[in-house]
Amino acid sequence: MKKLFILIAATGMLYSCGGNTQKTQEKTTPEAVQAGDEHNAKNSLDYRGTYTAEMPTAGGAGMMVSITLEDSTYVKKTEYIGEKGILEDKGKYTWNAEGNTVILDGIKDAPNQYLVGENTLTQLDMEGKKITGELADQYILKK
Repeated sequence: MKKLFILIAATGMLYSCGGNTQKTQEKTTPEAVQAGDEHNAKNSLDYRGTYTAEMPTAGGAGMMVSITLEDSTYVKKTEYIGEKGILEDKGKYTWNAEGNTVILDGIKDAPNQYLVGENTLTQLDMEGKKITGELADQYILKK
């Protein structure tokens, strides 16, 4: 009787372990990743808020840039240092396919893509590539 009990208990343990392995494998299939298990800036970071930076300009003393992101809208304010007036752009933004970059809709003649990081927005160039060189750090807006 004792041997029968041990055999049943061992079979139950093996069965329960095998079931967990199968469930773990099911969760890591490509379909599961596409269904939302992938972490990116859009679904992992608290990106909403206001970001600011003093950025260089081709001529002049630079500009103060402020971007506020809400649920699906943005407000971008640009003030050229030493000049009067503030330029303001408003509209909706979208995310790139990877979920790490916001694209400010409606801005055509200036960079409109920003890489979203932990409490930062990094302005990308007109082609959507990261700015490099000595001044690269000046294109990072901070919360």
